Amino acid sequence: MHSTESHTRKWKQYLFIIVVSFFTAVFLYTQMLAQTAAFSANGAPKAVFKGEKGIALTFNIGWGDEKAVPIIKTLQKSGVKSATFFLSGAWAEQHPDIVQMIEKAGYEIGSLGYAYVDYTDTEPSKVRSDMLKAQEVFKKLEVKDVKLIRSPTGHFDKTTLKIANQLGLTVVHWSINTDDWKNPGTDKIIEKASEAKNGDIVLLHASDAAKQTNKALPTIIRNLSHEGKFIAVSEMIANGETKTKVIP
Repeated sequence: MHSTESHTRKWKQYLFIIVVSFFTAVFLYTQMLAQTAAFSANGAPKAVFKGEKGIALTFNIGWGDEKAVPIIKTLQKSGVKSATFFLSGAWAEQHPDIVQMIEKAGYEIGSLGYAYVDYTDTEPSKVRSDMLKAQEVFKKLEVKDVKLIRSPTGHFDKTTLKIANQLGLTVVHWSINTDDWKNPGTDKIIEKASEAKNGDIVLLHASDAAKQTNKALPTIIRNLSHEGKFIAVSEMIANGETKTKVIP
């Protein structure tokens, strides 16, 4: 009788261990899928959206000449030495002085394409032309080593990634979207940005549409400075510790 009870108890313990192990394995596998790119299989091009160390503040600029300079000055005043600005080629062409200011401040410049077009709704040949046209602008402005590109509307697909890769460009997405261009109020922008942790790429804007970003920026910088060091996106990539975007 005692032997039977002991055998039953041991069997229950084994069963419990098996069940726990199974769900642990499922959880870990799910986490792995969430953090790595399905599209990174077979060495295919991929989009960076997250790193392991540091926080990357990124600013899109597509139009306007009022908000970019104050934001650059706020970054400098707040002691942020590394950030990445994704510039529309058309905008850069019209504002070479601000482009130069970004460079002199030591901030990284990436491409936002030339015109504001949705790459997923554009013929591949025109996507390539848009990317190349922007690169020509940066070359004329003597902006060196523009190796990063962000899709103008934020939408991209496998074709976008393939074309960018062929042109020697890495597509950069984001892991934290502040929606600052919607002007939801500085508190809301601060709240969203402050969700960032070590390894996050934060999307902000320095176009004139983003009327509240500069006011929110000092608090965002103070909050995030406790989470990690501010670094440029290229630093994340160079460290080889980036996560890549899942493409369906």
